[in-house]
Formats: sequence, structure tokens, C-alpha cells
Amino acid sequence: MSTMSTQTATEIGIVGGGPGGLTLARLLTMRGIPATVYERDAGPDARLQGGTLDLHLDTGQRALRAAKLEEAFGRHARPEGQDMRLLDHTGTLVYREDTPDPAPGDAPAPRPEIDRTDLRELLLGSLPPGTVRWAHTLHAANPAPGGGWELHFADGSTAEHRVLIGADGARSRLRPLLTDAEPRHLGVNAVEGTIPAIDRTHPELAAAVGRGSYWVIGEGQSLAAQRCSDGRVLVHLSFHGPADWPASCGIPFDRPAEARPALLELFADWTPTCRALIAACEGELTSRPLTALPVGLRWPHRPGLTLLGDAAHLMPPVGLGANTAMRDALELADALTAHPADPGRALHAYESEMFVRTAEAAADSDRVMALVHSPAGARGVAAFFNGDLGGDLGGDLGGDLSGDLSGRGAAGA
Repeated sequence: MSTMSTQTATEIGIVGGGPGGLTLARLLTMRGIPATVYERDAGPDARLQGGTLDLHLDTGQRALRAAKLEEAFGRHARPEGQDMRLLDHTGTLVYREDTPDPAPGDAPAPRPEIDRTDLRELLLGSLPPGTVRWAHTLHAANPAPGGGWELHFADGSTAEHRVLIGADGARSRLRPLLTDAEPRHLGVNAVEGTIPAIDRTHPELAAAVGRGSYWVIGEGQSLAAQRCSDGRVLVHLSFHGPADWPASCGIPFDRPAEARPALLELFADWTPTCRALIAACEGELTSRPLTALPVGLRWPHRPGLTLLGDAAHLMPPVGLGANTAMRDALELADALTAHPADPGRALHAYESEMFVRTAEAAADSDRVMALVHSPAGARGVAAFFNGDLGGDLGGDLGGDLSGDLSGRGAAGA
């Protein structure tokens, strides 16, 4: 274990190398404001980054336009990934969305998908060398004697920054420095599996999933299969139950070969396609309880410290989390650019705007989560997508209600 002290020259330190933290670093460095990102991963290829995200025009795509990365995004974006088939547990199709193929001169797609891995690569590629400090797991942060913050990492190294930004995800280590609020369990638990190379190994299931996602909602549980650009399909299962369900349900998730038959028993009367998708999963099965911070969470201003993304406003995973984090990054970068000599004023301005904007997004996410897991089931969600229950909200969120799951807690240091 190293005990070397790593003092950095940049005024701004960002804890967490997820979409929000990396977008902020890109926006700041391109404006001549150096920043350092601390990420717990050993390197950019240390692990899979999860599934796909649908980036919305006014949030994720807006941030990438400001970062001058829209062309790179266009090379990876998959408008067809928004295709969706929604069914009830008997296999009856209740809603279908087919995305038209883009034509030359068309406006940008409102919600195209991009794999988390591709998004991370394009953001990392836009940063000056050395911006990201890999293998830096944050142990503690303390006020520095001369102002600012001193960071202590698990390997014994330290760093100081005048301004510290927590972009470290659902289990943020910096959040407790600002608020006592903790994520609450949503009464739902998720299990995630993977079908690699589905077009080659299971062509009939590939046809069922299509170019985007295949989503089935039943009483007390659901299944969502989502295609990734590398040929994988991620299979997300959700179950109503207490927070300890992953440990108390009796399913040995650490032994996938035994867990898959146990999961199949829970879907005994579901459409055969659902059961086949579960049976086709290979490798690890990851279980996690779903949590969210209170809607409208605020905290008293603390000099030189703020949060963005899940660290600030963890929401139900209905497709808004990464988009909101990237919009946070844009608003914070704008504030720091407008007040380069007065970071206190910049953080005040950012938090005032962020608290209002994200409270609305969190409330919308709560509404969607409640509907997905309500007695109305698949037909209620279909009515939502058709605009019968939520005006334009269904069109904004309908492209991806499972994409946030695989990235939960991934960012951090």
C-alpha cells in the first residue's frame, strides 16, 4: 500500500468518474478551468459500465452540445434503440414503439440510446491526459486548515482542492458532509443478468427483443430485456418486496447456475419468451434493492462543496438519472465559469437552480415508478405512454424505463 502524498495543483476536484463527473470535467477544462477527477476503478476498462442510456435533447444531449461532443455522440447514438414492445405476463402486446430510420437532414433524435461504455469512452477521450486519477477510492474528506478540502484515499495518498464536487453516485461518501438524508427503499428489488451475442446464440430471442427493448409487466414483478450495441442483451427483473429480499428470498445469486432455475419458478405462468430470456442469461446475476433520496432534497450551503447527479438527488431508475446528472454538470460549469474568482457565489447559484429543477424530475420519476408497480400493470403503463395519464410526460420518458438500473452506484471514488 502506498503512503505517498499526492498534492494536486487544480482548484477543482471531482469525486466520481460517471457521466456527470466526466461531463463536468470536460466542460471545465475546455473553458480553461483545470479539474481533477478521482475514480475508484483501476482503469477505464476495469469493468463493464452497464447497459444503455437514452439521452434527452434538453438534458444529456444539451450538455454534450455545450461540450462540443455532438458529432462523437452521433457516431455512437442508436435512435433505433428506442424501439419498445410492452406486454402483459401472458404475452399480449399492449404497446409498441417503432422508431423511424433517420433520413439525411433530419433533426436530432429526441431520445437516442448510447451504451454507457461508449459514453464514458467519448468523455474520457475529450479530457487532457492525467485529468482522471484511477484507483483512487475516497476514504474521507475534511476541511483543510487554509480553506478548501483535503481528500484522503484508501491507498494512503492525499490531495487538496479549493472546490470539491461530489459526483460519486448513490452511495456517495461526500453527501453526509452536507445532509443527513439517506436513500429510502422503494419497495422494489432488481436482478440483472446478461445474454451475450444474442443474435448468434439465441436468434429467436433476438427477434423478440428487436432493436430496442422488450418489457413485460405482471403482478408484483416485471422483466425488461434491453439490447446493447455490442450484441449483449441485459435482462432486468424486478420484484416487489422489502429491502432485505435479495438476502431473504432464498435464491443463491452468488451461484448463478442454481439461481436461474429458482428465478424461473417465480415466472412459471408467464409467457415462454420471458422464461427463455431468463434461462439464456450467462455469468453473474446481480441483485440490488432500489432506493431513492427524498424528493426536493436541499441542504445548507457549505463553502467549497456541492453534489451532482445521484449523489445529490438519487431518483427511481426510470431513465432520468444520467440525463439529470449531465444537465447538473452543465449548470455547475456555467456557474463556475461566470464567477471564476468567487466559487462560493458560483455554488450558491448552481444549487439554487439545481434544487428546483431536479425536484420536478424526481417527482416525475416517483410518479412513473408508482405507475409501473401499480395494479394497473402493463395496460396502465401503455395508457401512460399514449398520453392518457400524463400529457407529454409519457413521450419524454417512454423510451427507457430500465436503462438507469445497471449504472446504479457505478460512479464513485
